[in-house]
This record gives sequence, C-alpha cells and structure tokens, in this order.
Amino acid sequence: MTRELKIMRITLAGAAANCLLTIVKVAAGLVGHSAAMVADGVHSLTDLISDFIVMVFVKISAKESDSDHGYGHGKYETLATLIVSAMLLVVGIKLLYDGATAIYGHLHGDTLEAPGMITLYMAAVSILVKEVLYQVTARVGRDVNSQAVIANAWHHRTDAISSIGSLVGIAGAIFLGHNWVILDPLAGCIISFFIFMVAIKMALGAVNELMEASLPQSECDEIRDIINAVDGIDDVHELKTRRNGRSVIIDAHIVVDPHITVLVAHEMTIAAEQRLRDRFGIESQIYIHVEPSHDSL
Repeated sequence: MTRELKIMRITLAGAAANCLLTIVKVAAGLVGHSAAMVADGVHSLTDLISDFIVMVFVKISAKESDSDHGYGHGKYETLATLIVSAMLLVVGIKLLYDGATAIYGHLHGDTLEAPGMITLYMAAVSILVKEVLYQVTARVGRDVNSQAVIANAWHHRTDAISSIGSLVGIAGAIFLGHNWVILDPLAGCIISFFIFMVAIKMALGAVNELMEASLPQSECDEIRDIINAVDGIDDVHELKTRRNGRSVIIDAHIVVDPHITVLVAHEMTIAAEQRLRDRFGIESQIYIHVEPSHDSL
C-alpha cells in the first residue's frame, strides 16, 4: 500500500467518525442542556474540517518535483500542519470564551440548567472513539513520516481531552446538585488551555520548518557520524539540513584524498548517500560536494 493511500484511508475513517460524532454530540448537548457537550461537538466539527485539509494537502505534497518546485511539494504537508494548529487555537479561544461567559453570567444571577444523563453517556463514548482514532492515526503518521497526519491525530486527542473535561464537568453538575452546575462551563475553560498548549507546540514546529530551520543538533551530529564512517572520507563540513514535509534535505561537503580518481570519490558519495537514506528514508534529498584534503596536497 502506498504512503498516500495509507494516509487517505486513515483520514477518511477519521472524517466518518468525526461527522457522526459532531451530529450526535451537538444533538445530545442541546437535548441535555450541556454547554460543554455542544462545545465538544463543535470541536469534532473542526476535526472533520482538518481531516479534509490533510487529505487535500497530502495529495498535493505527493506530486513529483517539477520546474517550479525543484525540491518537490513536501512543504504543503507542513502548511497543512500549520492550518490544523491554527484551527485548534480558534477552538481553544471559542471554548474559553463560551465557558467564561457562562461562568460570568452564573455568578451574576443567570441560571444554568443542569445537563442531562444523555450528555454523560455521550461524553464517555466520545472519549473511547477519539482515543482509538488518535492511537491509530498517530501510528500511521509515524509509519509514513507525516507531521500533518500526526498533527491530525493530536486533533483527535484534544477532542478526547475535551470529552474528558465534559465528562467531569457534566458528572459534577448532575451528581453534586444544582450548586455545582458551574462545573460544566468551567470544564470547557480548563479544556481550552490543554488545546492551546498542543496547538502552539504544533504551530511552532510547522513555522520552523517553513522557515527552513535545521534539523535538531543530535540529528546533525548523527549525519556527520554516518558520513565520516565511510572509508576514504576524512571530514565533513558545510553541513546544512532542513525538512521538506516527509523528507529531509541534506547538503554537505566531504573532504577526501586529492589523489584518488573521480570514480572512487563518486563511489564514496554514493555510499554516504545510501547510508543516510537508510537512516532518514528513501525520499531524502542529499547533495554532497567533494573537496580535496589540503593536508595531502
């Protein structure tokens, strides 16, 4: 099964689940008078939108390089990650605003209706479904090395976290009596902060990638070690790295004995490239420049 097909299958499965959860949770929230459950349903709707964003952008990123995109279209996956994280931020802001508004109104005399049992059952079902979706989607994301799919998996998990908050708030409002109905909107506010943290973390990673940030120092050191392990290569310098969606781009200068033939130097670069692709994936784009060792001149 191709990488693109794996992504499409898991994303379509998530989209189907999110569509159903959106309808059922919003309906349960309206019938059961739960602001937290309605907010939870809206969160599932944003999950559904993010599913379609991932499918569209992954389809584009799978295109081969062309005259306008010599390094391929991998950055479209990074852009999808950024869009999904921005959507999470909007969801978090909405949850915080709605919850804070309800709490403020309650403290100033407004009446909050206690949520019904249907919302409690729905929250429990949502937690189970969304956590399963997170685990499966994250596994596929890691398997195909797609940050967009992993970001989408986290969108599933934030929905599960949202439902946990709803479950706690709804249960407190139901079982602790009318004086505790404020727990329902309070849960929505607490959930929003978890969503903020995940969204900001994903957004920073995507922005760094779009800004051509280097790979982590530990991976750069590993690249140097892999290249230096090839017989005949004396040193590595001018190492530059960046990520391009699913692939990494590596530029490096290697220092070799100036008296060897071009063929031998070429074989060294091929060996280094193969070892790097074994480590970072066959889609890695590697460019190695050969330089003579001045000590041997």
